[in-house]
Amino acid sequence: MIVRDLAEAEKTNRRIVSPDGNWESTRLLLKDDNMGFSFHITTIYEGADFQMHYQNHLESVFCMSGEGEVETLVDGKRYPIKPGTVYILDKHDEHVLRAFKQMKMACVFNPPLNGKEVHNTDGAYELEAEPVTG
Repeated sequence: MIVRDLAEAEKTNRRIVSPDGNWESTRLLLKDDNMGFSFHITTIYEGADFQMHYQNHLESVFCMSGEGEVETLVDGKRYPIKPGTVYILDKHDEHVLRAFKQMKMACVFNPPLNGKEVHNTDGAYELEAEPVTG
């Protein structure tokens, strides 16, 4: 059994802050845990507005708090995000995420992340990023 506490994990190298200042993510479950997916609690800072395109991963996102929107770039549709909203990037959707109020999100990635991933120039995570140790 694996048991981790979010508040404790936030004090370790499992907490990753994006270089662009849009988000931070505490990675509670990673590839080395051998579950076949990773699980993160991610904070999207108020005012964030950035493009992503997870070419190597599928992601499900559940909003626990805050307010924003996600826009799919293939068709320009915008979907409101509020507590209780889930959005699922099941087609490697290129998208823009906007936070009108700081959002706290629970995120699941398949395949699992190694731990230290941040978005590359395409807005994706690399498959073989450096793992978190400890």
